Amino acid sequence: MLPAMAKLRFSFIIFIVYLLVKCESATVDNISSDIKIKNVDRTIDISSQLVKITSKITLENTGGSPVKSFLLAAEDNAKNNIAFFGAKDSSNKDVRLVETSVKGYEYVKFWRAELKEAVNAGATATFTVESVSTKALQPFPTAISQQEDQLIKYIGNLYTYSPYYVTSQKTNVIVNTKSIETFTKVKPFSQQDGSIQYGPYPNTKPFSEKELIIHYRNNSPFLTVTRIERLIEVSHWGNIAVEEVIEIEHTGAKLKGPFSRYDYQQDHHSGPASVRSYKTLLPASASDVYYRDTNGNISTSNMKVKKDSVELDLRPRYPLFGGWRTHYTLGYNVPSYEYLYHSGNEYLLKMRVIDHIYDDMQVDELVTKIILPEGSTSVKINLPYAVTRLPDSLHYTYLDTKGRPVITFTKKNLVENHIQDFQLRYTFPRLLMLQEPLLVVGFLYALFLCVIVYVRLDFSIHKAEHPHKD
Repeated sequence: MLPAMAKLRFSFIIFIVYLLVKCESATVDNISSDIKIKNVDRTIDISSQLVKITSKITLENTGGSPVKSFLLAAEDNAKNNIAFFGAKDSSNKDVRLVETSVKGYEYVKFWRAELKEAVNAGATATFTVESVSTKALQPFPTAISQQEDQLIKYIGNLYTYSPYYVTSQKTNVIVNTKSIETFTKVKPFSQQDGSIQYGPYPNTKPFSEKELIIHYRNNSPFLTVTRIERLIEVSHWGNIAVEEVIEIEHTGAKLKGPFSRYDYQQDHHSGPASVRSYKTLLPASASDVYYRDTNGNISTSNMKVKKDSVELDLRPRYPLFGGWRTHYTLGYNVPSYEYLYHSGNEYLLKMRVIDHIYDDMQVDELVTKIILPEGSTSVKINLPYAVTRLPDSLHYTYLDTKGRPVITFTKKNLVENHIQDFQLRYTFPRLLMLQEPLLVVGFLYALFLCVIVYVRLDFSIHKAEHPHKD
């Protein structure tokens, strides 16, 4: 017979093991043999610095019961570069994706696509899957001179990486150039101006892989925002101030040899892989825009006010070659009535997590800080995707007594697909809006009172003696 304490410990261990097994079974999926991929029409766009893959998938349910979900997968050498992964159904509505795992395939990254409408037995359904990968294109060679074109090497998978049997598939690779050094040749294939077509390939097994290599010219801007700190300061007096501190690096082929400013200015084709300028898009209501670096304001850039945005043609003080960096601050104001809503003491702020910095942008790290008015409480934030919340803090400025709440979050590896709105709710007693005016009035009153006292009091040590009259 075991002692009572030993029995208790044994029961506790059994309970913990049961919980672990239950949790594992809840987060681990199985690959259904009833699901087959009837057809895949895939497009790989490598014409910019990003790898954009769009796949039109026709799914077939060969089983006897409805299918409510299916799995999507990414190979081991590509999963770490994926910045965005999404899916839509035939009516162009988003399909909810949940990261999951499959026992025996720990090296594969899986998403479970949860369907709003199940695929009945014997039926088919069409879905569009989109992925955007950063830093998946490598300069080859890694260093070039000022006059040379930039050559890029793409290494991918000729087949769609799927956990299911694929009956037929074909791939179209967009390079937007005739200058292709070498590319993988697996029949059937064809080459046209700016693209390479592969397939159709019949009857490919699950998790099929065959190396696809394309070496081609790509002089598009290889700019990476290594860090951006975005500050949003909310005021209940009609204005929201936005300021961004941006660090950018040219991550393409590094400049080999000296840089000639004379050749660069005389020959417009000099430095084909360099970046002279780029366009940033701000909200249409943006005003009081400023753009400066460590040396001061930069006045060579242009601003165009359009119907749905404000377009800034930003031109750094010097062109950016491979390995070169720049650092600048961009700020503007927007009216609060377009982004801040309230009912009584309840407020809702709805703004973008990040703005459009340049076309085909890639951001290594974003830090967003939201400064709320002093006295705000019950703060709740709803974000369109997963981020890392940092500890809340306080910000002090003029006429503050307790400090303004600062909500901070960060995210890594962002692209244009992450330009989405967040929602921040908070409570603010409207009577507190009188705090700052009353502080100003009180200060002026005290100042005038001190002046009156100072004028009326006599602080002299000796009083002047008046002469006596005879």
